[in-house]
Amino acid sequence: MNDTLTNTVSTDLFKQHQERIHKNNLVSEKENQALKDSIKELLKKNNATLIAHYYVDHQIQALAEEVNGCVSDSLEMAKFGKLSKSNLLVVAGVKFMGETAKILSPEKKVIMPTLEATCSLDIGCPAEDFKNFCSQYPDREIVVYANTSAKVKALADWVVTSSIAVEVIEYLDSLDKKIIWGPDKHLGSYLQTQTDADMVLWDGSCIVHDEFKFDGLQKMKKLHPDAEVLVHPESPKEVVGLADMVGSTSQILNSAKNSKSKKFIVATDKGIFYQLLKNNPNKEFYEAPTAGNGATCKSCSQCPWMGLNSLKNLEEVLKNLDNEIYVDPQVSLQANKSLSRMINFKS
Repeated sequence: MNDTLTNTVSTDLFKQHQERIHKNNLVSEKENQALKDSIKELLKKNNATLIAHYYVDHQIQALAEEVNGCVSDSLEMAKFGKLSKSNLLVVAGVKFMGETAKILSPEKKVIMPTLEATCSLDIGCPAEDFKNFCSQYPDREIVVYANTSAKVKALADWVVTSSIAVEVIEYLDSLDKKIIWGPDKHLGSYLQTQTDADMVLWDGSCIVHDEFKFDGLQKMKKLHPDAEVLVHPESPKEVVGLADMVGSTSQILNSAKNSKSKKFIVATDKGIFYQLLKNNPNKEFYEAPTAGNGATCKSCSQCPWMGLNSLKNLEEVLKNLDNEIYVDPQVSLQANKSLSRMINFKS
C-alpha cells in the first residue's frame, strides 16, 4: 500500500470495523428477521431493486436473493442495474458501485445504505493526481479498474473489472496499444505477466488483498496439501504465484463449483464465503491467512467499508429514501463512454 493511502486510512476505521462485527454478533435472530420483513415491505412499496456485492454481510446477500434482486461482482451489478425496470436502485456495496449504477442509468434514483462506504483503491487514486500522471504518457490508452471514482472513470478510455481485465488488455495489446493502468498495482502486475502488454502502473492497492502474505499461505498449503488455492489478482504477486487458480470473485465461485477438489484455500474478502458454502455444501473452505512476515491483519480479510452495510441502515435508507448518489452530468457523460465499452465488450 502506498504511503498516501497508509496515512489516509486511519486505525480508527479498523477498530470501528472490529467493534461493529462484535455488535452485529449480539443481534438476535428475531431482531434480524423483523428487519428483513420490514425491508421486504419497503422494497415492494417503493418498487425498488436491491443490488448487493458478494462482499457485503451474508444476510444482505440472502435478502437480495429472496427478493429477486442481484448478488454478484461489480460487472454484473452494473449490468443488472442498467437492465432493471425499477426506477429506484438500492446498491449495497461501496460508493463507486453506486456511482457506476447512476452513470449507466442516469434517469434512475440510486441510493445506498451508507455513503461512507468507500474503497482504498478509490481513495488512493485522486482524479487530479491521476490526470497529472496520465499527462506524462499522452500516447497511451488509459485503462482503469472499476474500483475508482466517477471522475477517474471520466479520464479513462476503458473501465474494466477483474473478470474481463485480461481479455481487454489482450485486445488492446493486439492493436499495438501502449497502456496506462490504474489504480491497483498488483492486478496491473498480474495483467502484465499474463499479456506481455506495455503498461505503466499507478501505485495503488486494496487494503484487504494487500494483507495476504506468502509465508502464511505457504504454511497453510503445507497443512492442507490437498487443497486448491484460489486467489484474487488484487493480491501481491508472491501470493498469486502460489495459486492454482487466479480470478475475480465470480471466477473464484465458478472454479470452486466446477472443481473436483473437496478443499480450497481462498485469498479474497471473506464475504465471499457465504456463496462458496451455500453453493458447495460438501466442500471445505479455508481463509487464506493475513499472517506471516510483515502482516498487520488490519482488516483480517474483510473490507471495513463493505462492513458498513447492514440490515439496519438498509431499512433506514428505504424509509427515508436519502443517501442518494449524484454524479455531475458532464463527468457522467464522459465516464459513460468508458463504462459502456466495458459493458458492451462481451455482449
